[in-house]
Amino acid sequence: MDVLNKCFIKGDDLIARNIAGETLLVPVRGRVGDLDSIYTLNEVGSRIWQLIDASTPVARIINTINTEYEVSEQDATRDVLELVMSLHSAGLIRRAVESEG
Repeated sequence: MDVLNKCFIKGDDLIARNIAGETLLVPVRGRVGDLDSIYTLNEVGSRIWQLIDASTPVARIINTINTEYEVSEQDATRDVLELVMSLHSAGLIRRAVESEG
């Protein structure tokens, strides 16, 4: 999958809360929070989470992280791809229909 040109959308079956600069993601299964599967995102991860909006391709998220955090493009690419693929594997995000091309 050419991830850089794909857009992703957040899953409906989770609760996200921002606490003290970190984002907590709690998957909800059977109307109950799955406390064994809580994801904690640091400041950069939280910003990536904010940018996942069904219309922003991964390449643009990488560019934003590279610019806002003044990290190398290589580091931004690695970090964004790692988080996006992890969230996708965990079922917390999915490819947006508009990016199916």
